[in-house]
Amino acid sequence: MLDDKPAAAVPNDLSAYWMPFTANRAFKASPRLFVSARDMHYVTPDGRQVLDATAGLWCVNAGHGRPKIVAAIQEQAATLDYAPSFQLSHPLPFELALRLRDILPAKLEHVFFSNSGSEAVDTALKIALACQRARGEGQRTRLIGRERGYHGVGFGGTSVGGLVNNRRQFGTLLTGVDHLRHTYDPPARFTKGQPEQGAELADDLERLVALHGAETIAAVIVEPVAGSAGVLVPPKGYLERLRAICDRHGILLIFDEVITGFGRLGRATASEFFGIEPDIMVLAKGVTNGSVPMGATAVTAAVHDAVVEGAAAGIELFHGYTYSGHPLACAAALATLETYAEEGLFQRSAQLSGHWEAAVHSLAGEPNVIDVRNIGLMGAVELAPRADGPGLRGPAVFQHCFDNGLLVRASGDTIAMSPPLIVSENQIDEAIEGLRAALRACA
Repeated sequence: MLDDKPAAAVPNDLSAYWMPFTANRAFKASPRLFVSARDMHYVTPDGRQVLDATAGLWCVNAGHGRPKIVAAIQEQAATLDYAPSFQLSHPLPFELALRLRDILPAKLEHVFFSNSGSEAVDTALKIALACQRARGEGQRTRLIGRERGYHGVGFGGTSVGGLVNNRRQFGTLLTGVDHLRHTYDPPARFTKGQPEQGAELADDLERLVALHGAETIAAVIVEPVAGSAGVLVPPKGYLERLRAICDRHGILLIFDEVITGFGRLGRATASEFFGIEPDIMVLAKGVTNGSVPMGATAVTAAVHDAVVEGAAAGIELFHGYTYSGHPLACAAALATLETYAEEGLFQRSAQLSGHWEAAVHSLAGEPNVIDVRNIGLMGAVELAPRADGPGLRGPAVFQHCFDNGLLVRASGDTIAMSPPLIVSENQIDEAIEGLRAALRACA
């Protein structure tokens, strides 16, 4: 249970704040606010507890208000609040990079820090281009994303992303970008875990190689599991095939693990879960348990050395952020990694995945459910559109859940869930029954 604390004051004028990815007019007419959180629950201004079935926004993997993380942030703020990251530094990012190297795939030996998944993606894309240039292949400037992919909101990430609504307001974005087909296959609906068929979808990269020429392509970026598009699980053999095609043509493979990193699939990374190592990996969200903004881009020694060791004396990569390796973020990340390890949360996630799978798939047959997908502690329920238009049923289900003490995520007509790794089996059942009630109420 949460400690009894007075509710925070709610501003009586919400107009100044322009909210991200939000229907601002509708929200400000009927706001949904949280004033505190602990473990598996948020608390609203009127004192209602809301079960968090989304780990905040895919990020609070260890649950809310964890003491070790809170204490680390408080102590660091009182000790060293900020240090410059250009030509100067402090000990913590070096320590954190080593700690991350210990849990990442063996070939990923170097880490570049940023402040979000979006920045980490753009960092990965720039490193890929710089690497190819350093190797004497500066003509490799083309970047390949995937339809229905989400890679943040920077110009690079938006360009390689494949969610139409995220792109349509912003013109032509980066040139020289193309997209693989997405991996969603309607005949595989209601599959538990990875679909058996579909590995051949990776061959779409060969189509783009034939169209553009392999010698023009710098990198391919994919999410191992497409989270924001509604938990699109890769078919068996797909990632292996994609890796092989990239190797055959000298193309760097980037895994965007902003969502799948840090225990979501019962391992430190999806790369470990699937047994496929990328050349570059993007991390964020769970690295600090969502407590302080942070992103990280991990690269192989081959990528790092091509850029750094092959450069003339002086700055090797003209890229970075004022807050790269920020002291508070590093302190939060180190405490988060300790919390994951001490409580065995990655192993716990793996142990809970069977119960989670059965619970999520119990929603098959509920009103308007046209697909259920899952892997690890990720799940999605796709709904048939309402007669008055697509993208309306999902938000209605989301609102019903919120009103009745459950936080899920609506992406159009898909309901996604990704609970903190501390979730209990009883809380999984509570979340699924709450969603079931909402599906019936919104039928």
